[in-house]
Amino acid sequence: MAGRFAPRPTRTSVRGGHVVVPSGVPRQSEESGLVRTWVPGWPVDLGLVLGPLRRGPGDPTFRAMSDGSVWRACRTPGGPGTLRVSVRGDEVRGEAWGPGGAWLLERLPELLGAADDPEAFAPRHRVVAVARHRRPGLRLTRTGLVLESLIPSVLEQKVTTDEAYRAWRLLVRRFGEPAPGPAAAVRGRLWVMPGARAWALIPSWEWHRAGVDDKRASTILRAVRVARRLEEAVVMSPEAARERLEVVPGVGPWTSAEVVQRSHGAADAVTVGDLHLPGIVGWVLAGDRDADDSVMLELLEPYAGQRHRAARLILLSGRGPARRAPRMPVGDIGRL
Repeated sequence: MAGRFAPRPTRTSVRGGHVVVPSGVPRQSEESGLVRTWVPGWPVDLGLVLGPLRRGPGDPTFRAMSDGSVWRACRTPGGPGTLRVSVRGDEVRGEAWGPGGAWLLERLPELLGAADDPEAFAPRHRVVAVARHRRPGLRLTRTGLVLESLIPSVLEQKVTTDEAYRAWRLLVRRFGEPAPGPAAAVRGRLWVMPGARAWALIPSWEWHRAGVDDKRASTILRAVRVARRLEEAVVMSPEAARERLEVVPGVGPWTSAEVVQRSHGAADAVTVGDLHLPGIVGWVLAGDRDADDSVMLELLEPYAGQRHRAARLILLSGRGPARRAPRMPVGDIGRL
């Protein structure tokens, strides 16, 4: 959430934004990879489901194409992999390349919300009911990957989204590797984030050049040293996974919630400690723009078990209090 106030259609985060994916008939890639087709049985909105995985419009690991497809580059347990997802009618087509391609295709249904149960959600407020009606394709993604959500979430701690997105973009492009797949589609455009060892070897001055202060850089370095143990959390419940994540100094409730919302598809992991979310939820549900975390949690109590979904629908409603102050200025410690 890192500094953004109202969701925009081209800027995505767990705050409820979504990627605008133009509709159309997907084109075939120039080089064939592994292919899987799947009929989910519900309408799939790729931009809405996968939008929280995109870290800004220039995210080097994520691309929304004009043909309606979405590309993702991931570091999986099997190695680097690239996934292209497209929808034609009722059928979802996944194509994958690289050592991690088979892993990505195996988990394609969960990525698109097959493990989610939106029917368990019952709206208690009109604005939430309207938002749900207008977004029938909303399902919570489950990536099954912890580190790829943890590192950018740490970068987003206590800074504006512009600063966090810039840091993520610079570090992935400099220390990651080109994504496998069709050269015309991915060369110079799609990158796989660095592995745990590569993150650990980034010199201090490179963190500084990317605008990352020592506190956030140190948190990431501590996390990648226990990356294997953190990745094991994908088989745990979201609550147990959060406890394990928060053992790492510098990872608190805000960060752990941001991670399990993506890695586990955690429907109840509401984000606390955010600068703007309590005021938005308070304003939409009770007309209280000065609501804090305790008030927000009290207002979301009727949605116990589904509080993250409720908060996301509130953000997708597009409603919120008017600004009372200028935006937070964007800093760049790399210039110091």
